[in-house]
Amino acid sequence: MIVMQEVLSRPGELNKPINEQEYCMLELLDHTESWRPAFLVQQAWGRWSEIDRQFMFEQIETERWSLLIDAEDRYEARRQLLVERGLLHSDMDF
Repeated sequence: MIVMQEVLSRPGELNKPINEQEYCMLELLDHTESWRPAFLVQQAWGRWSEIDRQFMFEQIETERWSLLIDAEDRYEARRQLLVERGLLHSDMDF
């Protein structure tokens, strides 16, 4: 289950064609009901695929945390690093 999810992009790229823009999806997932319970912080980079007619995400990085508070802290730390790299919350729906 998704606890939190954000898609971040570079504001200066909004004037570029969609297939030239880069996006980063940051998620906090609840996997406590699985056979290996944990909270996951997941980050993935994405681009629009004209062939597939959808956003394709790759370079997926996942971290497992046993406590929600630790996962939330890591989520915020990752988000801060992305903001420092010039990415901001995007209003795009996926």
